[in-house]
Amino acid sequence: MNVLFFLLPKSSVVYVEEDYSIRQTLEKMQFHHYSAVPLLSKNGKYIATISEGDLLWYLKDNRLDFEKTEKINICKVKPSREIKPISINNDMDSLINLISNQNFVPVNDDLGNFIGIVRRSSIINYLVEKIKKTT
Repeated sequence: MNVLFFLLPKSSVVYVEEDYSIRQTLEKMQFHHYSAVPLLSKNGKYIATISEGDLLWYLKDNRLDFEKTEKINICKVKPSREIKPISINNDMDSLINLISNQNFVPVNDDLGNFIGIVRRSSIINYLVEKIKKTT
Protein backbone atom coordinates (compact mmCIF):
# COMPACT_ATOMS: atom_id res chain seq x y z
CA MET A 1 0.00 0.00 0.00
CA ASN A 2 1.30 3.44 -0.97
CA VAL A 3 1.27 6.51 1.29
CA LEU A 4 -0.47 8.44 -1.50
CA PHE A 5 -3.55 6.23 -1.06
CA PHE A 6 -4.19 8.00 2.27
CA LEU A 7 -3.07 11.50 1.28
CA LEU A 8 -5.29 14.48 1.98
CA PRO A 9 -3.90 16.93 -0.61
CA LYS A 10 -2.51 20.32 0.34
CA SER A 11 -5.48 22.03 -1.32
CA SER A 12 -7.74 20.40 1.31
CA VAL A 13 -5.43 20.92 4.30
CA VAL A 14 -5.76 23.80 6.75
CA TYR A 15 -2.28 25.23 7.28
CA VAL A 16 -0.59 28.52 8.16
CA GLU A 17 2.35 30.21 6.51
CA GLU A 18 5.45 31.67 8.09
CA ASP A 19 4.26 35.26 7.67
CA TYR A 20 1.11 34.71 9.76
CA SER A 21 0.75 36.33 13.14
CA ILE A 22 -0.08 34.37 16.27
CA ARG A 23 -3.56 35.90 16.18
CA GLN A 24 -4.17 34.81 12.58
CA THR A 25 -3.06 31.30 13.50
CA LEU A 26 -5.32 31.16 16.55
CA GLU A 27 -8.29 32.43 14.57
CA LYS A 28 -7.74 29.93 11.76
CA MET A 29 -7.43 27.05 14.22
CA GLN A 30 -10.57 28.18 16.06
CA PHE A 31 -12.57 28.59 12.85
CA HIS A 32 -11.71 25.08 11.64
CA HIS A 33 -11.81 23.50 15.13
CA TYR A 34 -8.26 22.12 14.85
CA SER A 35 -5.86 21.68 17.73
CA ALA A 36 -2.79 21.61 15.48
CA VAL A 37 -1.89 22.82 11.97
CA PRO A 38 1.13 22.53 9.69
CA LEU A 39 3.34 25.61 9.39
CA LEU A 40 4.70 26.15 5.87
CA SER A 41 7.29 28.45 4.37
CA LYS A 42 6.24 30.87 1.64
CA ASN A 43 7.77 28.50 -0.94
CA GLY A 44 5.70 25.54 0.27
CA LYS A 45 8.16 23.71 2.50
CA TYR A 46 6.96 22.11 5.74
CA ILE A 47 8.53 23.84 8.75
CA ALA A 48 6.72 22.42 11.79
CA THR A 49 3.37 21.65 13.35
CA ILE A 50 1.94 24.30 15.66
CA SER A 51 -0.47 23.19 18.37
CA GLU A 52 -2.88 24.99 20.66
CA GLY A 53 -0.62 24.06 23.56
CA ASP A 54 2.39 25.66 21.86
CA LEU A 55 0.43 28.88 21.44
CA LEU A 56 -0.95 28.89 24.98
CA TRP A 57 2.47 28.28 26.55
CA TYR A 58 3.97 31.06 24.42
CA LEU A 59 1.23 33.47 25.55
CA LYS A 60 1.72 32.48 29.19
CA ASP A 61 5.51 32.56 29.15
CA ASN A 62 5.56 35.97 27.47
CA ARG A 63 2.62 37.38 29.44
CA LEU A 64 0.79 38.42 26.31
CA ASP A 65 -2.80 39.47 25.96
CA PHE A 66 -4.75 38.69 22.82
CA GLU A 67 -4.33 42.18 21.35
CA LYS A 68 -0.55 41.82 21.19
CA THR A 69 -0.74 38.52 19.30
CA GLU A 70 -1.51 40.26 16.01
CA LYS A 71 1.95 41.85 16.04
CA ILE A 72 3.97 38.68 16.73
CA ASN A 73 4.99 36.34 13.96
CA ILE A 74 4.01 32.68 14.33
CA CYS A 75 7.62 31.61 13.80
CA LYS A 76 8.43 32.99 17.27
CA VAL A 77 6.44 30.09 18.73
CA LYS A 78 8.58 27.00 19.19
CA PRO A 79 6.72 23.71 18.82
CA SER A 80 6.85 21.43 21.85
CA ARG A 81 6.98 18.30 19.66
CA GLU A 82 9.06 17.63 16.62
CA ILE A 83 6.74 16.21 14.00
CA LYS A 84 8.78 15.19 10.99
CA PRO A 85 7.28 14.85 7.54
CA ILE A 86 7.53 11.65 5.56
CA SER A 87 8.30 11.27 1.89
CA ILE A 88 5.81 9.90 -0.59
CA ASN A 89 8.31 7.06 -0.96
CA ASN A 90 8.06 5.94 2.68
CA ASP A 91 6.53 2.57 3.37
CA MET A 92 3.40 1.87 5.38
CA ASP A 93 5.34 0.60 8.40
CA SER A 94 7.04 3.97 8.91
CA LEU A 95 3.71 5.75 8.43
CA ILE A 96 1.95 3.58 10.99
CA ASN A 97 4.76 4.07 13.52
CA LEU A 98 4.39 7.85 13.24
CA ILE A 99 0.61 8.06 13.07
CA SER A 100 0.15 6.14 16.30
CA ASN A 101 1.59 9.11 18.24
CA GLN A 102 0.07 12.09 16.41
CA ASN A 103 -3.14 13.17 14.69
CA PHE A 104 -1.57 13.55 11.27
CA VAL A 105 1.68 13.08 9.41
CA PRO A 106 2.88 15.75 6.96
CA VAL A 107 3.93 14.41 3.54
CA ASN A 108 6.59 15.86 1.22
CA ASP A 109 7.23 15.11 -2.43
CA ASP A 110 10.62 14.13 -3.85
CA LEU A 111 11.72 17.78 -3.90
CA GLY A 112 10.82 18.34 -0.24
CA ASN A 113 7.65 20.31 -0.99
CA PHE A 114 4.66 19.86 1.30
CA ILE A 115 1.92 18.05 -0.63
CA GLY A 116 -0.54 17.16 2.13
CA ILE A 117 -1.13 15.07 5.22
CA VAL A 118 -2.17 11.59 6.20
CA ARG A 119 -4.72 11.66 9.00
CA ARG A 120 -4.75 9.07 11.75
CA SER A 121 -8.47 8.54 11.16
CA SER A 122 -7.77 7.44 7.56
CA ILE A 123 -5.35 4.77 8.72
CA ILE A 124 -7.69 3.57 11.47
CA ASN A 125 -10.62 3.35 9.05
CA TYR A 126 -8.50 1.42 6.55
CA LEU A 127 -7.34 -1.04 9.22
CA VAL A 128 -10.90 -1.54 10.53
CA GLU A 129 -12.14 -2.34 7.02
CA LYS A 130 -9.23 -4.71 6.49
CA ILE A 131 -10.06 -6.54 9.73
CA LYS A 132 -13.76 -6.77 8.78
CA LYS A 133 -12.83 -8.41 5.50
CA THR A 134 -10.74 -11.08 7.21
CA THR A 135 -13.41 -12.05 9.74
